[in-house]
Amino acid sequence: MLSLNQRLAQQQKLSPQQIQYQKLLQLNTLALEQRIKTELELNPILEEVAEEELTQDEKKDEEETDEFEDYDKEEFDLEDFMNDKDFDGGDKVNRSSDDEIYHPVAPARENLSEHLTKQLTVLDLNENLYSLGEEIIGNLDDDGYLKRSLKDIIDELGMFAHMDVSLNDAENLLKKIQTFDPIGIASRNLQECLMVQLNHSKFDPYYKYLAQQLLENNFDDFTKRRFDAIKQKMNLTDETLKAIVDLIQKLNPKPGEGNIESDQLNQITPDFIIEKVDDNFVITLNDRSMPSVTLSRTYLEMFNTNRKNKKNPREKETYKFLREKFESAKWFIACIQQRRETLMKIMQAILERQYQFFEKGPKFLRPMIYKDIAEEIMMDISTISRVVNGKYVQNPMGIHELKYFFSEGLKTDSGEEVSNKHIKERLKELIDQESKKSPHSDDKLAELLNAEGIHIARRTVAKYREQLRLPVARLRRQI
Repeated sequence: MLSLNQRLAQQQKLSPQQIQYQKLLQLNTLALEQRIKTELELNPILEEVAEEELTQDEKKDEEETDEFEDYDKEEFDLEDFMNDKDFDGGDKVNRSSDDEIYHPVAPARENLSEHLTKQLTVLDLNENLYSLGEEIIGNLDDDGYLKRSLKDIIDELGMFAHMDVSLNDAENLLKKIQTFDPIGIASRNLQECLMVQLNHSKFDPYYKYLAQQLLENNFDDFTKRRFDAIKQKMNLTDETLKAIVDLIQKLNPKPGEGNIESDQLNQITPDFIIEKVDDNFVITLNDRSMPSVTLSRTYLEMFNTNRKNKKNPREKETYKFLREKFESAKWFIACIQQRRETLMKIMQAILERQYQFFEKGPKFLRPMIYKDIAEEIMMDISTISRVVNGKYVQNPMGIHELKYFFSEGLKTDSGEEVSNKHIKERLKELIDQESKKSPHSDDKLAELLNAEGIHIARRTVAKYREQLRLPVARLRRQI
């Protein structure tokens, strides 16, 4: 029997302004520069102003634009959407005050995240799935793998953005993303990555089928190069086994490496500059080349005129057009200002937590996760993720992606927390120093690290060794 039930529930949706702000947060310096140039072309209310052209008189004139805001100020109050302070329409944005800093700028090129997001927009997705897709892309590591579980990403979206996506829908979306260019991107492990590429390849059907069977049923033997066992289990000849192994070796185990973004690693434009001045570290947002935008005085006067004389249908249409552009321009400038403040706040928090790293080097990197920074500056974890992904900082220790500073850790006997990046460095040192005729097993490496006060299991040593792309002991042995 059908029944009609009424239920009252609260649901929070992201406003267009919040969505725009989040998209701007994801952009690095080069991408934001291009985005501003595009907005300047699309919106006549926005205009670029050179620093030297802004005299005190012009700044005073710009302050008078407040009179154009009074007609409906609540529509433009950023506090309603992002808890920001009131916006002064006359302010310029995007410029660092330090014009003496010069850094070579790499040519504007599309990075992997942008490349994947473009492909995501082609899919016919609702708002929730599109946001999930952006989160998946934002959580990929340097090799193009999704190391974070779908459930964790869904739970976070549900907690902070109040989005309801089923795990089944998320799995289906992930499978679609894995077929993007580069094929196999966003896989959760090597086996899945190779299988995705193989399933969408145009290899000989017979050898393709055998390769699929090998990866699906004998993957452990394959990674450990137990070819005799594979040959026996699959009843293959030496010739056939060699053919399917050669086929698999044509696949790309690291779809994120050597991608569009990696091509410019030697010419990275850092988003932040950290320099030591006297005894203090100073953070500068590297936005010197960014166009400085403000509201056009000419169009604001035209807007004001049409606002007072809306009886004429033509003037009414002009007013409507200018009002829309005016609203869009104000929000765009406000979002960029908010982005700048957010980036600086997050970079400052990272600097304070990792001060010893910037002072003494990688061995002093502290364990730190997104949640640590989110709680410290009272922002969502998803905001930290957007800022950290694809942005770089130039500092006394080199140029590092912000993601580099985030890692989990272990406690030593002394009670000190040690970053897993430090443990990996020590693991690599032990392997480099071992006897090549009698290399250390994973058990021995775990024993050596434990002797140094770092309590670590053999399986964790194996995981870190694989992440360092170092083979097992028997494959490191030299006669």
